[in-house]
Amino acid sequence: MVVSLLYLLFRRALAVAALRLRSREFKELEIVVLRHELAVLRRQVARPQLDESDRVFLAAASRLLDRASRSFFVRPDTLLGWHRQLVRRRWTYAGRRPGRPAVSEEIRELVLRLARENPRWGYERIVGELAGVGVRVSATTVAKILRQAGVSPAGARAQLSWRDFVRAHADSIIACDFFTVETLWLRRLYVLFFLELNSRRVHVAGCTANPAGRWTTQHARQLAWSLSERATPARFLIHDRDSKFSRAFDEVFRSEGVEIIRTPFRAPEANALAERWVGTVRRDCLDWLLISSRRQLERVLRVYVDHYNTHRPHRAPGLTPPIPGRRLRPVGANPPDQLHRRDRLGGLIHEYARAA
Repeated sequence: MVVSLLYLLFRRALAVAALRLRSREFKELEIVVLRHELAVLRRQVARPQLDESDRVFLAAASRLLDRASRSFFVRPDTLLGWHRQLVRRRWTYAGRRPGRPAVSEEIRELVLRLARENPRWGYERIVGELAGVGVRVSATTVAKILRQAGVSPAGARAQLSWRDFVRAHADSIIACDFFTVETLWLRRLYVLFFLELNSRRVHVAGCTANPAGRWTTQHARQLAWSLSERATPARFLIHDRDSKFSRAFDEVFRSEGVEIIRTPFRAPEANALAERWVGTVRRDCLDWLLISSRRQLERVLRVYVDHYNTHRPHRAPGLTPPIPGRRLRPVGANPPDQLHRRDRLGGLIHEYARAA
């Protein structure tokens, strides 16, 4: 790098020395040659492309040379115009754009958040809510923000989604579904269960190899008799469109004032909590055991459901079990002196509690 720089400086020094040694006649001849080359280029290029540095140099040089000089390939009026623009930029101060000031990005995000979280709110309702927290914005501005973001008006957005419906009625919704277990002898057993969405409490109705309509109806009656013990009466029962949920099965719950809601076709996410419990019982228990008979499966599920309902912490209810009171909650940051471990299902599941 240093050698290249020294070589370049040496060449520049030689060029300057050679230029000073040249005669006046030689320099005038060189100027004539350059002017001729410039004339040739003018005939080939209709309009040359100039950048900002070219314009600054030519405009400044035009003040020193004769205006009638033919060394420039632009007109004198153009050179003077460039010079006037330089003077105008030098003495012109930046001014504020006319019109209303732009809305800040924070206010824009706040408007979009309120529109997303409250699909039934119109422009005036959003303006009023923002005014309550000290943010002043007009309804026209709110409408413009929503329109630019592609958010539909309140009339088109005010449609209750399946997720919002489940959240609003979780206290009174029970979900039910089947899942299968393959035994050691490659026999398939069907398990019918019910799930209370709000508390996540699970009821395993039974296991069978032939889930006919009479069998499912009988277990529906047994669960329906226990609905009166709930603090919040059940209003909805969610299940899919499986043929195992017969008309007699639905009539048992309708007689108790429970409305049947069938999930859409091929939409397991519509009964997501029930599907999630199936995954939980498989990961925690069934994937680690070899089931040989229906009686063994019933015993295993009875023990696991008791653990699930009375001890296992759940994230949605604040890391508490569905049935409170059976598990001691921590009272401080210090760990207890002694912990007692209880083994369930032969040590597959461990439960811990303070030692007496």
